[in-house]
Amino acid sequence: MHKNNWTCFLLILAGIVIGGFIGSLFPDTWLNYGKSFGLTTPLILDLEILVITFGLTIKITIASIIGIAAAIIIYRFI
Repeated sequence: MHKNNWTCFLLILAGIVIGGFIGSLFPDTWLNYGKSFGLTTPLILDLEILVITFGLTIKITIASIIGIAAAIIIYRFI
């Protein structure tokens, strides 16, 4: 049986989201321990008639890593 790469991607994305949600439910526990990285201040491109703002921050927590691991395990059993 051929496994679809999109299925793996969507499962991992769902694992990140659900893990982040669980981490936010328990803010003072080890589940919410993590690191944020990215652009701390947004990059602004002002073209007089159009202003574009770029920004990206990623927060990796223990809960999101557990969610990724669970998604990979679920994908292996599909």
